[in-house]
Amino acid sequence: MNKIKASLNWTLAIAVITLVLAAIFSIVSTFFLSGVTWGVGMFIVFLIVLVGIIFDTIGVAATAAEESPFHAMAAERILGAKEAVLITRNADRFANFCNDVIGDIAGIISGTAAAFVVLQLANSLGQGENTNYQFWISVFFTSIVASLTVGGKSLGKTIALEYATPIIFQVGRLFYLLQVKLKINILNNGKNKDKKKKKTKRK
Repeated sequence: MNKIKASLNWTLAIAVITLVLAAIFSIVSTFFLSGVTWGVGMFIVFLIVLVGIIFDTIGVAATAAEESPFHAMAAERILGAKEAVLITRNADRFANFCNDVIGDIAGIISGTAAAFVVLQLANSLGQGENTNYQFWISVFFTSIVASLTVGGKSLGKTIALEYATPIIFQVGRLFYLLQVKLKINILNNGKNKDKKKKKTKRK
């Protein structure tokens, strides 16, 4: 029952996070695409695709990496090792966020952005909407975006399985820097929970 409750809480939380991030991604991409040439717009689309590929690679690496190398690093007090342990320990949720949330949002936004770029390209060539010329441009550009997305994620999975430990270690270092420099604690290391338990016992 507790597992079901925890799963429902996580599902609700991830749904809300997805809603917020999707809105932010959409607003930011629309802002950058408005008023730019189709060439710049195409670059932005490929950048969004790249973001999706990178996060998908990180998510796969999290599920493939093992804890033991990071425990050894943490024993030597290597910065970022403790964060890497937390990532591998919560690999299912971490991969869910990277692959399903960021990855899927990037895929949806890149498709919407691609349609916007196609319209800009067609207009720049003197072709209006719903013309055969625009149709074939749309088919060609959408096919390229789709092939880059699928091919890139396939390559990313291969890299993630081969270099899971160094990838997650670098992500752990990034989280460590965010926590130390910007005071942003993305990973919950359980210290707050322990403090709350101690306070409850004292009462």
